[in-house]
Amino acid sequence: MLREITPAELQQKIKNGENIQLIDVRQPEEFAICSISGSQLIPLGEIPKRYAEVGNNSEAVIICHHGFRSAQAIQYLNQRFGYENLLNLKGGIHAWALQVDPEMAVY
Repeated sequence: MLREITPAELQQKIKNGENIQLIDVRQPEEFAICSISGSQLIPLGEIPKRYAEVGNNSEAVIICHHGFRSAQAIQYLNQRFGYENLLNLKGGIHAWALQVDPEMAVY
């Protein structure tokens, strides 16, 4: 089952200083338009060779534009490597911009 986190829930975790990793699986040109502060870019196509950069000792939120590519990344990491600490940002960076950070560029 895909575990999700809403933009508001993620914002609260960040504000609380929780130990959470933010992994953005969009393309570099998308990441250049907008990103959540502190997020690390690992494009979806690079996940198979860079999976070890995703920690497994704390929650990791996987981010994309609308939540579909991040869901693919989570499914892959879970099935191939047994990750159980991953959360999908519901609605992706687009929902974050609309619900949390209205100053953020949208595309």
